[in-house]
Amino acid sequence: MTGHFTFITLVRGKMRYGILEWHHHAHFDHCYPIRGIFPNSTGYFGPGTKEFCSPGHLEDPKSQWDGRFFDPIHSTERWETLRGPWVPFGPFDKAMDFFGDGSFWVIQAPGHMPGNLCACAHLGSGDWVLLGSDCCHSRSLFDGTEEIAEFPLPDGSRGCLQMDLPAAGETIARLRTLERDFGVHIALAHDVSWILDGGNKVLTSLIEPELLRIAQVKCPQNAIL
Repeated sequence: MTGHFTFITLVRGKMRYGILEWHHHAHFDHCYPIRGIFPNSTGYFGPGTKEFCSPGHLEDPKSQWDGRFFDPIHSTERWETLRGPWVPFGPFDKAMDFFGDGSFWVIQAPGHMPGNLCACAHLGSGDWVLLGSDCCHSRSLFDGTEEIAEFPLPDGSRGCLQMDLPAAGETIARLRTLERDFGVHIALAHDVSWILDGGNKVLTSLIEPELLRIAQVKCPQNAIL
């Protein structure tokens, strides 16, 4: 949920009514019903999420997708599919200027699963920060010093943390371009390397000092959370 809560911290000053909730993608660790806490909230998913995840676990107990979002009858959450308009943003083909003022861009980032998103925020300091979701799960994978693994499943098929590995590779390459050529600071949802080394002052400035200190003490080296 790291990216989700960072998003609220970065842009809630632009919200006049209620809390806006967006989801990188539909995995349980990135989308959680908050209607009971924020009854005026509206969730947003990327294109293709509904078609892939419906009807969810309330109708199909074997489904991994949360029926509170995707059940056509018994869902409890109010949400919509982001519909653009989609325009180019740096190396990416489809991005949405969410507030219409260039401060926050939601980007279609194929690979991890249908509807996967990342987002780029323009800070008051002039810096850009990209919330990388699960486009990539660790800095070593991002840098290319390690490769994304495929592994055998009990039914004899192959599994991978990226459903479409070639598309994920292309998305990671585009993220590298944003960092290298545009100076964007990238935070991946499950990577803590930038927290532990503390070297990226733009990213660490977004965390309360006491929380940062606790995280640096508690997070194990080379952890993927």
